[in-house]
Amino acid sequence: MYLIDTNILIYHFNGTIPDESATKVNKIFKEDFNISVITEMEFLGFRKHTEESFRKAKHFLGYCSVVGLDDDIVNLVIDIRRNHNIKLPDAIIAAKAIFNDYNLVTRNTKDFQKLEINIYNPFDV
Repeated sequence: MYLIDTNILIYHFNGTIPDESATKVNKIFKEDFNISVITEMEFLGFRKHTEESFRKAKHFLGYCSVVGLDDDIVNLVIDIRRNHNIKLPDAIIAAKAIFNDYNLVTRNTKDFQKLEINIYNPFDV
C-alpha cells in the first residue's frame, strides 16, 4: 500500500513525473491511492492553483483515501518530533506511513531518511 506525498501530486498534475516511472505512478493512483490529511491541505491550499486547477485537484482527490489523525498517530508524531529534526507536516506524513506500513511515494527522501520508512522515489530512476 502507498501513501502519496504532496510533491508527487504536484508533479503528477504538472505532468513532470519521469517517463520511466509514469506507468508505475499511474498504477498506484488507480489501485492504491492514499494521502494524509496534511497532504490534502497542502495540495488543495497550493497558492498557484487557478480556479480550474483547484476544481480538478478536488475532483482528483475524490478518488483517494484520506487518512486522518487519531491518538495513535498523534503519539507517534510526538515521538518522531522529539527524536528527529523533522518538520511537523513531514512528521505527520511519516507517522501515517510507519503506523499503516505504507510505502511512501515522495521525491523528498532526505526529509524522511532518518526514519524506517519504505520509500519509492519516482525521480530516482
